[in-house]
Amino acid sequence: MSSVYSIKQVSEMLEIPTVTLRAWENRYGAVNPTRTESGYRVYSSENIEDLKWLKEQVEDKHMSISQAVLLLKEYRKEKRQVHAFSEPPVGSSKEAFAKMSDQIYRTLYQFQGERANGLIDFGFSMYGYDSMFYHVLVPVLIRVGDAWESGRATVAQEHFMTTLISQRFYQFFHMFPIYPKLPKVLSFCPEGEHHQVGLMLFSLFLRKNGVEVLYLGANTPLDGVLDMIGEQHVQLICISTMSSELVPESDAFVSLIARRYPNVNFILGGKGYEGAAQPMYPDWVMKEPADKWQDWFEKSPYFR
Repeated sequence: MSSVYSIKQVSEMLEIPTVTLRAWENRYGAVNPTRTESGYRVYSSENIEDLKWLKEQVEDKHMSISQAVLLLKEYRKEKRQVHAFSEPPVGSSKEAFAKMSDQIYRTLYQFQGERANGLIDFGFSMYGYDSMFYHVLVPVLIRVGDAWESGRATVAQEHFMTTLISQRFYQFFHMFPIYPKLPKVLSFCPEGEHHQVGLMLFSLFLRKNGVEVLYLGANTPLDGVLDMIGEQHVQLICISTMSSELVPESDAFVSLIARRYPNVNFILGGKGYEGAAQPMYPDWVMKEPADKWQDWFEKSPYFR
């Protein structure tokens, strides 16, 4: 999940023509973006920093791109040598993530918030944002939900654990640049829906792709939302519910919004919509799993 930027987004963000980006990659090996199954280039945050640095050398220091790339490769080599002894062996990463996830879960289960935050901070310093987020904290949230549903965790424990990790997630909403040309998104769970993990992950995915997201979270009442959509010029609304029983009420809310704002689009997700026999708006139901979100984003008419 570290590669999250399309070549169009990189071009707009750095003000480098796409033809130049391709030339720097093909002729000089400046960066090595990964590709989706459909062949689209996707750039990581590290790729962005490298390209930004190369642009500075070429424009501000009047260096040729070939010279700048040589310097960049030397810097990368030195960086790998410095960090070689601090990074865990690849084969042990899965076990390390599972161990840290378990430690954080047990600490939160015992209401030890300060210790849990310390473990999370340590994990970010060791493994970085993506690995810590997806391989450590998301499993904790899933485990919390399972424990609550099975009665192994009290309501108080579930609220405490979910709230602390959610607060850490919210911090990342401000880490990524926003591209004004992309539609503004409003994300929320309908009133009565308290499970927001899936919505949170999808909203953060959109933020990583440069989309401005107004995140309201779980159990959002109708009051104020309609006016907010107009005042904030929202163009796309994401609604998630885990309960199929809430789908009819959610669909009624969607109908109300659509009548007032006919140009607003919707993405409807969660197990409630996935399991709904006859949703009112099947074309708006998000069916792609998380590992296909990037391909979906690249092809989606909402973000072109």
